[in-house]
Amino acid sequence: MHARLGKRLAAARQRHFVGRSAELELFRMALGRDDPDVAVLHIHGPGGMGKTSLLREFAQIAEEAGRSHVPLDGRNLDPSPAGFMAALHKALSLAPDAAPLDALAATPDLVLFLDTYELVAPLDVWLRDSFLPQLPEGTLVVVAGRQPPASAWRAEDGWGALTRIISLRNLRPDESAVYLRDRGLSAQEAAQVLDVTYGHPLALSLAADLLAQHRAAGAIDLRRDPDILHLLLERFAAEVPDATLRQALEICAHAFGTDEALLARCLGKEQAHAAFQWLRGLSFIEQGPHGLFPHDLAREVLEADLRWRDQTRFDQLHDQVRTCIIQRVVESSGWAQQTAIFALLFLHRNNPFMRPFYAWQTFGQLYIDRATPADLALIEQLILRHQGPESLAVARHWLPRSQSAFYVFRAAGGVLAGFCQVLDISQLDADDLAADPAMPAAVACLQPAAPPRQGERILYFRNWMDVEGSQRSPSIFNMCAMISIRSFFTTPRLAYSFIAQEFSDEYAEMFAYLRMPLAPAAGFAIDGRTFGAFAHDWRAEPVLEWLRVMGERELLDEVVALEALPHPQQPVALSEPEFAEAVRQALKQAGRPDLLAQSPLLRSRCLRDRSEQEPTPALLQAALREGADTITASPRTQKLHRVLWHTYFEPAPTQEAAAELLGLPFSTYRHQLGRAVEQLVAWLWQQELYGVTRELSSGAADSPPKFDTN
Repeated sequence: MHARLGKRLAAARQRHFVGRSAELELFRMALGRDDPDVAVLHIHGPGGMGKTSLLREFAQIAEEAGRSHVPLDGRNLDPSPAGFMAALHKALSLAPDAAPLDALAATPDLVLFLDTYELVAPLDVWLRDSFLPQLPEGTLVVVAGRQPPASAWRAEDGWGALTRIISLRNLRPDESAVYLRDRGLSAQEAAQVLDVTYGHPLALSLAADLLAQHRAAGAIDLRRDPDILHLLLERFAAEVPDATLRQALEICAHAFGTDEALLARCLGKEQAHAAFQWLRGLSFIEQGPHGLFPHDLAREVLEADLRWRDQTRFDQLHDQVRTCIIQRVVESSGWAQQTAIFALLFLHRNNPFMRPFYAWQTFGQLYIDRATPADLALIEQLILRHQGPESLAVARHWLPRSQSAFYVFRAAGGVLAGFCQVLDISQLDADDLAADPAMPAAVACLQPAAPPRQGERILYFRNWMDVEGSQRSPSIFNMCAMISIRSFFTTPRLAYSFIAQEFSDEYAEMFAYLRMPLAPAAGFAIDGRTFGAFAHDWRAEPVLEWLRVMGERELLDEVVALEALPHPQQPVALSEPEFAEAVRQALKQAGRPDLLAQSPLLRSRCLRDRSEQEPTPALLQAALREGADTITASPRTQKLHRVLWHTYFEPAPTQEAAAELLGLPFSTYRHQLGRAVEQLVAWLWQQELYGVTRELSSGAADSPPKFDTN
């Protein structure tokens, strides 16, 4: 049987693992039950201390001893009991209907590893009091995190008798020397490194990486500094010998996950493979299901260093990565699209307006699905329990209607973690208005604005919650954001969107930042609670224009007043008669840029889609000429083009003179001019409705948008 690549990877890692003899011996004793009182090993230490490497070594020892082992990582699970059980279900590769605890009961010699424990701190009491006591007697649990364990783990009358606490510190000088020798450093180079790293594991590996690319003696010339890790990372990034590799490192530090495809889009196909392999070999770069990513300390340092050194370069990098991600959102579907949307959200991670609302580390533990009849029964129970009978009656009104869509968020094993309800309210009847207090309020909000045009769609994100009933769950907020963004991309002729949210000042500020301000007239009350409705006019600011503005806001790194943020000139959404009249007026002023500067068409979609800059009279003139030129496509209509041209673009002194120039009776000339203007108006109107480039994916015009879950 051929050896798996994972074996080679484990062997390569093991070759570079040194030291920690006392920790390894303690683990072997606990594993072999030489110390029957050890049930939990609790390892703690600062970031970069080698906790994950030690757990990998423990796993290798457990495997050699014939013990089953299950690795969990706090970065990849939702810090809730349901999220933890879902992650365990996935790690055990169980059938959808299998129970993790039943599987563990059948594995009495299990070793359970839980890394990055600081990210699941909310579960500490539940794990200690509820989950761990249910495990088989012979189970060994190994926990690793940055913080020392809570005092309850030390209590003599409880877990203290079964727990061994390991405070992980720097490697000893002899251990560090062995590691550096194995990395190929000379005795002189090793002495230099030891002099500045003091045996810090990640610093040692970074210094070895730095010397590997910069072999000259004396290259590590760093002052003694308690923040040596930052200095080494900054030095490493600055001295990457190749500009392409340096850019690849910057991309990896900025993006949620980096694969060859992302590098190919940013660097070019001919550079991507070599850059990916180089990144893969760096000591501080890890790999996961979504590609390569840096150690969290390395990401923070590399990002901050680039931003400090060259803000312009940082902004360019952000735009480059962001453009690639948006392209993925447009081109992909299903799980790949969910990943791309989250990668887009991840670019907001340092933004002070958005940081509190997302749970970056929980992505991947939930997936989006259409609700089944069994789900709907559970959703009804949740709404009744957490909101009340009036809200339940509203939900029951919408459940059987075709314009209603309920999406659920599932953890591994199909466990329901939350839901989101999306309505298409383009066509409301009297029953809808009577049954749901949100609907008359929405209609009242739309009446003063330009009313929706024929065939345009209005989406209403009506309700959402996690199973605990909260609208403040960051992991569920992740999923709702994915549904909303995908709906904005894929709903044809989307005119408006509303998002209902139990009102709070913090959510009002967040939605205002997202250019979805509170619509006061659309608010409503139900079951004794006040809900705000946050609205956006997608005709005035289409999705790609909105994303462009949000791209500028993503780069904020400190809280500023919303009024101080750039606010592009508000576009307009003209009705069809208003649009037609504006085109006719613009034709009459085609030779007068000073008059065209006042045209409402400059704020219309058909002009704004043509340029990343603010539309100008020259752009309007070009659009009118382009529309006139389309009429020449057919020999039958070329005469209409000539009529337009000599009336508006190279005009005769009068219309009578134009008719004489064209050799037409004046009545025929007037008839042809009317037809030509109608065709030009119709051509521009289609662009106003659908965009100059069809950036929104097509879908059935008579059904709500469907989230592709394939």
